[in-house]
Amino acid sequence: MYIIPAIDLRQGRCVRLIQGDYQRQINYENDPVKKAREFSRDGADWLHIVDLDGAKLGRAVNTDTISAVAALGQLKIEVGGGIRDQDSIKQLLDIGAERVIIGTKAVSDFEWFSEMAEKFRGKIVLGLDARGSKVATHGWTQGSTQNMLEFAAEAAKLPLAAIIYTDISKDGMMAGPNFQRTKALIQAVDVGVVASGGVSELSDIKKLAEIGAQAAIIGRSLYEGTLNLSDAIEAAK
Repeated sequence: MYIIPAIDLRQGRCVRLIQGDYQRQINYENDPVKKAREFSRDGADWLHIVDLDGAKLGRAVNTDTISAVAALGQLKIEVGGGIRDQDSIKQLLDIGAERVIIGTKAVSDFEWFSEMAEKFRGKIVLGLDARGSKVATHGWTQGSTQNMLEFAAEAAKLPLAAIIYTDISKDGMMAGPNFQRTKALIQAVDVGVVASGGVSELSDIKKLAEIGAQAAIIGRSLYEGTLNLSDAIEAAK
């Protein structure tokens, strides 16, 4: 298992939203490029970037910042947030993203998502955000009736790079991931599952490794110092 530190971008700076609520924002680093350098220095190979402005508006917004981070050439980058057309996917890949995360559009237009997964084989990640057993969309501001495991099983038939699973109730709460649903998802699909949300201590990482997660995304706990990135990477090994 490997560790992916996270940068959530809003208006060009690093923030966190508690449980995806835009009214519950915590501000951290003003310079995402500086933060990316720190993550690389501490041993990260990957970086998870969410364009929060893009997730809300349905189009890429923080592309200049993403491009600047990619230009460092120090980290493989996965990017999500408001990616709902082919041009946006191509734009992000062209500026240096290794893979692109699609959530809302995958749920609302699965035919299009399937087409993109085939067109950009091994470059598309399904962003599977859920409240309980149901998928959430539009930057977590809307729910759906789509069952998470059923949708994941169908999507896993595509040539995806990975599935990122986030339990919204856990995200930013630093209270541990949803191990039960993460394990159920891992058992339900043949695609690598990346766990996101709630990872706050080394025991969380070790448990995710034990149940078969491909990787774990860590955000708030790194910014607030409850987890050290170097230690987290070592624990994942």
